[in-house]
Amino acid sequence: MADPLASRTMGEASQDPAVTGGHHPADGAMLTHQVSGLFTPLPAYHGRTISWISVSAIVVAFIVGGIALITGPTWWLFWVSAGLAVAGCLVAAATNIMDDWY
Repeated sequence: MADPLASRTMGEASQDPAVTGGHHPADGAMLTHQVSGLFTPLPAYHGRTISWISVSAIVVAFIVGGIALITGPTWWLFWVSAGLAVAGCLVAAATNIMDDWY
């Protein structure tokens, strides 16, 4: 069994059966990446403006719809906010909001 406290490089650790689950990277069972030893964080990306607008519209619609149900219920305001939430979802889908990832 491998010594868990032993100081090793990433290359040595990738050869260790305890780390790789018994598979050697050269036999095609596992893909490895070369690590330079430096941590480079991903650049800050906070999404596009249209994504923030559509999500804000959806959140506001849910809040207003919830308030409309509590006070009354005020059905016309509830259905207007439900329509706003659906419109926000359609705008989000049309602008590919799921592509707003690193």
